[in-house]
Amino acid sequence: MSDVPEVPPEAAAPVVTPTRVVIAVCLFAPFVALLWVSSYAKTDPTFIGIPFFYWYQMLWVLISTALTMTAYKLWQRDQRTRLGGNR
Repeated sequence: MSDVPEVPPEAAAPVVTPTRVVIAVCLFAPFVALLWVSSYAKTDPTFIGIPFFYWYQMLWVLISTALTMTAYKLWQRDQRTRLGGNR
């Protein structure tokens, strides 16, 4: 007999899969877009009288929500498949 205990599947080492890469990109994209201030630090073009600087950031609130929701749904699906679909 071996003295090495078996590792349950939930405690196995993390695996990099294409789904997890997409999840990471979905969560990382808003940080890159909003921390790169020089790309949107301008007033033109305006949208209904609002300078670009402001409406660009507000647009990213909506985009970030959609990306976070997508990442969450992908994570749920990844966990269901990883744990054998017993959820």
